[in-house]
Amino acid sequence: MNTETTGKVPAHLWAVGGLSLLWNAFGCYIYTITMMRDPAMMAQASEEMRAAIESTPMWANSAWALGVWGALIGSILLLMRNRLALHAYAVSLLGLIGTAIYEVTSGIPVNLPQIATIWAVALFLLWYAWSMTKTGVLR
Repeated sequence: MNTETTGKVPAHLWAVGGLSLLWNAFGCYIYTITMMRDPAMMAQASEEMRAAIESTPMWANSAWALGVWGALIGSILLLMRNRLALHAYAVSLLGLIGTAIYEVTSGIPVNLPQIATIWAVALFLLWYAWSMTKTGVLR
């Protein structure tokens, strides 16, 4: 059944879209408070983490921004049933690759389970948007 001609949207689109919007909005929140050097956040961070935040180069922060904001835009476009969600998630993945390169080469403290979860979610959302585009749900 072609969802484009019937007008029916699978319920899982709203579930995935809503959860991804929350997930990615949280990523944008963390990015924003880090870039603004939120006093409460900085007070809770270890000395090592504060030093890492202060020494992060602009290209790495730009990659992080591309990752989180691209994913948020992708989630909004997914909920709008817009096929450009696929492109936004692809751009987000490029940002994640840049962020990963920095994390691996800089020696900053990393949380491997957290990083694995972020990669799994990003790859799933890219696949999901591709799948929904292929089936005609995203136009």
